[in-house]
Amino acid sequence: MAAARVGYSAMLERFAPSEVVQLAVAAEAAGFDGVMADDHFQPWTPQQGQAGFVWNVMTAMAERTRGSVGVGATCPSFRWHPAVVAQAAATLEQLYPGRHWLGIGSGEAISEHVVGGYWPEAPQRIARMFEAVEIIQKLFTGRDVRHDGRFFTLERTRLWTMPDAPPPVYIATSGPITARRAGASCDGMITVASTPDKVAALFGRFDEGARSAGKDPSTLAKIVQVHLSWAPDPAEAAAQALREWPNGAMRFSKADIRSPYDFDQMARMVRVEDFDGRVTISDDLDVHRQEIQRYLDVGATHVYLHDAGPDQRTWIDVFGREVLPKLTA
Repeated sequence: MAAARVGYSAMLERFAPSEVVQLAVAAEAAGFDGVMADDHFQPWTPQQGQAGFVWNVMTAMAERTRGSVGVGATCPSFRWHPAVVAQAAATLEQLYPGRHWLGIGSGEAISEHVVGGYWPEAPQRIARMFEAVEIIQKLFTGRDVRHDGRFFTLERTRLWTMPDAPPPVYIATSGPITARRAGASCDGMITVASTPDKVAALFGRFDEGARSAGKDPSTLAKIVQVHLSWAPDPAEAAAQALREWPNGAMRFSKADIRSPYDFDQMARMVRVEDFDGRVTISDDLDVHRQEIQRYLDVGATHVYLHDAGPDQRTWIDVFGREVLPKLTA
């Protein structure tokens, strides 16, 4: 059986940039395959306490590691014009050839509203995202291009710094329609673990979209981010999930919430049972291994793990030694 590709999901919302870089180095040494991090302007809750600039941190991670580095995801629609995101990704890939992938999402108000302006409903955010991807892909050709669309304008220009080959573009999605469009237009998809059946259904729609565009789905990336909480003591595993990652238990769309302090108020209503089916909480390493394996079994090409605990180094060492070697692709 082939070894599974299981990477480290770095929490820039929880740890300072210098510490995150050190953790990425430790994760690679422990056997994790690659690192991903989200682009956030604010943490989810004040308790988390950080929000480093993802492009700076990705560059520092890439300089000190050898695996892939993915921004999964950034929103090229509100804080950023798509051309700026294309330039950032092309530069990172030129610096570290073959190692960067670009994850694109439709955005959340907690990070995007900070520049002001109207915050649209989900259908418009998704439409903006796909138009932004169109601009990024145009610029990734390296040619002079222009764009005059519904949401964005790009006067004739090009990316003057280009890698030998552009980084792949992946769409972050939790819905079947967006998954199908991602398959037709992009190089892969990213989703958050919910249940294996739901993820398998999204993969199916992604494959449909790929085939509709004449692409072979087996050549495209299907990434799953798995949230978990492990500690040697089961009570502490539950307590740290409540303390460090209460947003993971909230069973509603969080895209319209604007403040970490609003999340903090909502977190007071979260109970351990609310994490069921969303975050695996256990002291049993085999429980975690089985949960991760389920997503590999339904077709994930790469799984990234986020542990809610503050002691990341112990978790990295334990999972690198006891869990990763037992996972199969």
